[in-house]
Amino acid sequence: MAILKILEFPDPRLRTLAEPVTEVDDSIRTLIDDMFETMYDAPGIGLAATQVNVHKQIVVMDISEDSSDPLVFINPQITVLADDTLPYDEGCLSVPGFYETVDRPASIRVEALDRNGEAFTLEPDGLLAVCIQHELDHLNGKLFVDYISPVKRERIRKKLEKSQRQRA
Repeated sequence: MAILKILEFPDPRLRTLAEPVTEVDDSIRTLIDDMFETMYDAPGIGLAATQVNVHKQIVVMDISEDSSDPLVFINPQITVLADDTLPYDEGCLSVPGFYETVDRPASIRVEALDRNGEAFTLEPDGLLAVCIQHELDHLNGKLFVDYISPVKRERIRKKLEKSQRQRA
């Protein structure tokens, strides 16, 4: 397994639309394992393949306290089940150090393939529903900063660019 480089906002590659996975094979499972290792090392609770510059529809997550409940979503599709929204302070491995409140649908259904290519359906709510929606946004080239005001987004962009220059 390997720790992959996580792209940071405002890297334009984060805006790339992910392509569906056509075959779940050993190369996809190796990528999934590397994504989990990267996510746990960061540390984070979710990671989309887009964030590691692989533009395939793959998401890994684990919202458990002890990293004991890894979930894989390949080619995920969500359906909103209710109009109510849940405000949640979101952060992102691609926008390190920043948290903003985002309103998302509170109840969803997600259909996807698991790491073996088997189809499954979940109807999560709460943190898991928020996390799934956040990660699926990445597959569509969106970031949580797209939900906040342009002024806040620009301030975050400038701070991250400064930090990136200082590390280079």
